[in-house]
Amino acid sequence: MTVYNGRIWLMLENNELIDDIDTDMIYHNKYLAITDKSQMGQYTFDNLKGYEDFAKKAQPNDIVIVGENFGSGSSRQQAVDCFDDLGVICVMALSYGAIYKRNAINSGYPILTIKELDRSGLQSGDTLNIDTDSGTIEKDGLVIGRVQPLSTVQKDILAAGNVFEYAKGL
Repeated sequence: MTVYNGRIWLMLENNELIDDIDTDMIYHNKYLAITDKSQMGQYTFDNLKGYEDFAKKAQPNDIVIVGENFGSGSSRQQAVDCFDDLGVICVMALSYGAIYKRNAINSGYPILTIKELDRSGLQSGDTLNIDTDSGTIEKDGLVIGRVQPLSTVQKDILAAGNVFEYAKGL
């Protein structure tokens, strides 16, 4: 059973989850010369209007919630690694850019796809409990949404740590 429990960041614009957050907004290309993963987190979202200070405020075990097409754009691995460096335990989105999704899964970084989410009464800073086996999103013990089940391969890669470790076991 995989359960994520953490404080949430609702990435909102005009009270709606932000769609089309591309890899340049997640991790700007001006930082691409940085190759040390432990230095990447400090630049997370500093090119996303209204969230430039995200990295200074993020805490270990935080969960980021965004709209559709998260991570569209380039095949920038740093856009996955920056969250891991900050200790953000997972990203939940309505959908993902194809390359971002593949990079995250291959890296063993948990990305969850939202099937439904009741945002009434939900705000940044609330704590959620997400059970990927049952697919439930809970707040204060009440189910407020659902996530798409993880594929068997995604579960296996997450358990192994990344796709390279997973492949060693084949």
